[in-house]
Amino acid sequence: MFLSEVEDEQTGKLMQTISLSRSPLALLSFAANRFTGAAAAYFQEQNDLGSVDWRMLFILAQQPGITAARASETIVVDKGSVSRCLHRLAKRKLAFAGELHANGRSRGWHLTESGRDMHNAILHVALEKQQQLLHGFAPAEVEQLCTLIQRFLDNLEAVETGADDRG
Repeated sequence: MFLSEVEDEQTGKLMQTISLSRSPLALLSFAANRFTGAAAAYFQEQNDLGSVDWRMLFILAQQPGITAARASETIVVDKGSVSRCLHRLAKRKLAFAGELHANGRSRGWHLTESGRDMHNAILHVALEKQQQLLHGFAPAEVEQLCTLIQRFLDNLEAVETGADDRG
C-alpha cells in the first residue's frame, strides 16, 4: 500500500520505493514543511518574525513563565534556536525573562504588552489561514484529523523512547 514501483534509471529494472502519494508519513511531512515554510515567509515579510519567533509568541501566550528548555520540548526545536529566539524577542521588547528559578540556571519567559499585541495580531492571521486550510472539512472531520494526528504523535513518542513494543 505504501510502496510504488519505479524503473531504476541505470539498470532499467523495476524497484520499490515509498509512494509519495500514498504514504501518510510522506504526506504529513510534506504538508508540515509547506505549511511552516509558507507561514514563516508570511510572518517574516509582514512582522519580521522567523518561524521559531512566531511559534514562541504562541507558546509564551499559552504558557507564561515557560523555560527555554521546556519551550524547546514543546515546539520541537533545539534549545539553542529557542534561546536565540527569546533573546531576539527580548531585544525587540516582545518578551522578557523572569526571575531565576530555584535551580539557579533557568528563567521563565513572558510576553510584554507589545508581545501580547504582536501575538494578537498574528493570531488573527493564523486563524484566518487555518480556516482557509480546513475549507471543505466538516467540524467532525477536523476533530477526527486532530485525533488521528495526536495518535500519530503518541506513536512517534513511543518509537522515540523505545517504548513501542509492537515491533
